[in-house]
Amino acid sequence: MAKIGAATLVTEVGRFSRFESPRQLMAYVGVVPSEHSSGGSTHRGSISKTGNARMRHVVGEAAWSYRHRPSTGPTLKKRQEGQNEEVKAIAWKAQHRLHKRFQKLSAQGKHHGRVVTAISRELLGFVWAIGKKIEAQLDAA
Repeated sequence: MAKIGAATLVTEVGRFSRFESPRQLMAYVGVVPSEHSSGGSTHRGSISKTGNARMRHVVGEAAWSYRHRPSTGPTLKKRQEGQNEEVKAIAWKAQHRLHKRFQKLSAQGKHHGRVVTAISRELLGFVWAIGKKIEAQLDAA
């Protein structure tokens, strides 16, 4: 499933460098809060869902995996063979941070849907960082 999800993200985004910041990618996917503003008042609501539904689904499904403790099993080790060390470091940081955040939000009694949405949004930030790093390496080669 990880390869299908990764392939879906890459094909839907195209080039990550077209987004200047991770927030732009999050908005493209539709996992940012909707906003209703008038005059001096601002009200933020649920996620906008105005973005790419396929990507939102794939990232949401991936976010569920962060309820499990991070580990490097044989499948992950094989998938990481030949990968750049910087990219692996970003991915490992994401594993730990997102798992910790999932646990914290769940312990606070947050609804699982909200927890997954929050994790999805942050996961997209890590995906953006990795995508930009890989594109820079490919452009340099």
